[in-house]
Amino acid sequence: MITLVRRGTAACALSAALASLAACGTAQAPRVARPAPSAPATAPSRPPTLAPGPAGLTPVFENGPRTHGRTVALTFDADMTAGQGPRAAAGERFDNPRLIATLRALKVPATVFMTGRWAEQYPVQARSIGQDPLFEVANHSYSHYAFTDDCYGLPTVSEDRMRADVERAYAAFRKAGVPEPMPYFRFPGGCYDRRALKALTPTGVTAVQWDVVGGDAFATDADAVARQVLKGVRPGSVVVLHCTRSAAPATERAVRTIVPELRRQGFRFVKVSELIGAAAVRR
Repeated sequence: MITLVRRGTAACALSAALASLAACGTAQAPRVARPAPSAPATAPSRPPTLAPGPAGLTPVFENGPRTHGRTVALTFDADMTAGQGPRAAAGERFDNPRLIATLRALKVPATVFMTGRWAEQYPVQARSIGQDPLFEVANHSYSHYAFTDDCYGLPTVSEDRMRADVERAYAAFRKAGVPEPMPYFRFPGGCYDRRALKALTPTGVTAVQWDVVGGDAFATDADAVARQVLKGVRPGSVVVLHCTRSAAPATERAVRTIVPELRRQGFRFVKVSELIGAAAVRR
């Protein structure tokens, strides 16, 4: 990974009372105060996004305001590339249900950046995460192929297929039963350039990076991961970690250290959407 530059009304019925008065032959019904007009139903608010960048390019978000309280967003990349199906069929686990269970037990809001291929492989888990108000699901591409050349050895997606790759991921989320995936996108490997930002402009997404690298990819020392996160977190930070058991086996144990310590320091855990909302207001 590299650090480069996101969801009543009540009415009273008077007909029964008036019908009763009519049945009794009442000549003049008493004046009855009318209820106040019901407020029109409001449409669900759209998730906050950032305005397009210079020349209308896809905006890039790295962290929230540093002076908007001691908030921090934990984000987890649920990585699986389009070509890893045979490895999953052979028993390799690209999910991490124990991590999700720990976040629930600790009541930690989080944003899961999910690839469409991951959602296809684990539709029950994708749906469970997407329907849980503690979490929000965001887009990490369908294929987890890189959007630039020379990005950690990842296969690359051609410029003319970038938009389709993102849209295919959203289709996979809907098919799995994720009700409201967020309009946030994280580039595989964190790699992007102007060409990639331009290609994604029609999708209306905000690209979400991070300012704290968890260092959990392929790590086995949970304490080292926790130390790295705790050392880097500042108010408004976005922390990148992983929800992939085979490639990040120490993450769940690290989270059990990170969460209570940051709470002890006065931090409040939020989803990326809250940080983006705060940043959009201050622009």
